[in-house]
Amino acid sequence: MPCLLALDQGTTSSRAMVFDAASRVVGMAQRPFRQHFPRSGWVEHDADEIWQTQLACAREALAEARVGAGEVAAIGIANQRETTILWERGTGRPVGPAIVWQDRRTAGLCDRLRAQGQAASIRARTGLELDAYFSATKLAWLLDNTPGARERARAGELAFGTVDSWLVWQLTAGRRHVTDPGNAARTMLFDIHRQQWDETLLSLFDIPAALMPEVVDSSGVCGECDPSLLGAAIPIAGIGGDQQAATFGQACFAPGMAKNTYGTGCFLVRNTGQAVDSTQRLLTTIGWRRGGATEYMLEGSVFVAGAVVQWLRDGLGIIRESSEIEALAASVPDSGGAVLVPAFTGLGAPWWDPHARGALVGLGRGSSAAHIARAALESIALQTVDLVEAMNRDAQSPISELRVDGGAARNDLLMQIQADLLGVPVVRPRQTETTALGAAYLAGLAVGVWQDEAELASHWGVDRRFEPLSGEDWRRGMLARWHRAVERARHWEED
Repeated sequence: MPCLLALDQGTTSSRAMVFDAASRVVGMAQRPFRQHFPRSGWVEHDADEIWQTQLACAREALAEARVGAGEVAAIGIANQRETTILWERGTGRPVGPAIVWQDRRTAGLCDRLRAQGQAASIRARTGLELDAYFSATKLAWLLDNTPGARERARAGELAFGTVDSWLVWQLTAGRRHVTDPGNAARTMLFDIHRQQWDETLLSLFDIPAALMPEVVDSSGVCGECDPSLLGAAIPIAGIGGDQQAATFGQACFAPGMAKNTYGTGCFLVRNTGQAVDSTQRLLTTIGWRRGGATEYMLEGSVFVAGAVVQWLRDGLGIIRESSEIEALAASVPDSGGAVLVPAFTGLGAPWWDPHARGALVGLGRGSSAAHIARAALESIALQTVDLVEAMNRDAQSPISELRVDGGAARNDLLMQIQADLLGVPVVRPRQTETTALGAAYLAGLAVGVWQDEAELASHWGVDRRFEPLSGEDWRRGMLARWHRAVERARHWEED
């Protein structure tokens, strides 16, 4: 039975999973890596550490699966998106730190471009809001703040890529510099309608075209792993940004289907088939391109979701392990009036406020660690409600059920809170690691392990369905209190 190796490179850890042809996990490995916060609002990674942890996970997962590299039909890659890496073509060494998608150092540049009237043109070409979230301003910052970088970039000595491009470059020993349309669409440099790098935007950000990777199909052989790394020249046949891959892994193949991933951030994605212009400041983006056919999506992004649990663990010391939050939050019937707005790196959709900062309000003398833990879980669900309601206003029909995945989707209390606040069922699949699964699906389709999307959809099954249990008055009251708290967090750090 053929196997697929999925490399799931995330914001806080690298992971590798081996899937068999029945979509079962037969091997898995995961390694965390360091997060660097040199200043308020700055978030960096070491690109070499990303590569080394990802390679180690691939080797460990294959060993656990007890399959040789020659038995692996293909490699699929899913990656944290927008994170920006600049490296030397000659040596493969990174030039400076990787600037992470959460990083807000270029918010001031975005403000200046907005004041110049650039936002509407950028939106029309890319489907994106003008925001520091995306790669364009991060890359411009690296070029401006790395000695000699612009000159070397113009001379063709440097390469830019999001994490997928970085991994493919390393896997192929520098022979392939590529990305897929879904990742390219998150750079704020890619025309999603013409599906090519946009000359006007490259000029606006003063980014040499020589830096940019070739754009290839999301599902299709784009290179081979160097045999010295894993023991065989395995085809690299699938590339998807983490949310596109998760949508594919959730079998959301038809327009109207939606999923929400609960990871470091939360990402609500709805398959729209064709490009849809949002009136609610959601993102119009490319899901995947397969056989030359492109699927588009609407997306809403929450910057801090599971990361708020990490903050309770690492920052406040309220819990020792992330898994402890469910029991702690369940020890109280509600948050006791406490509301936590986890805008540690600004607010994403539908607010798009890079100057917002975290706020904990509504505390009383009786507030406890349990109440704060409950408020933290509620904050994840409440941010998702804002996205769903915005998406419902954009779409012809409302979301009638929400498919969920990601690490925090295993938290039963959070999923019940989510269903109660949304007023629609929340459906958790048997396989919640859908990001890695989607990468495997994209790769497997390209090399014939599976024949079509209908075969993949037959593998999807329900683990648990959470039905709404709370009344409409409670729901409205929770949302009203949440929005009052959000207003207190907004515009906190103005440049």
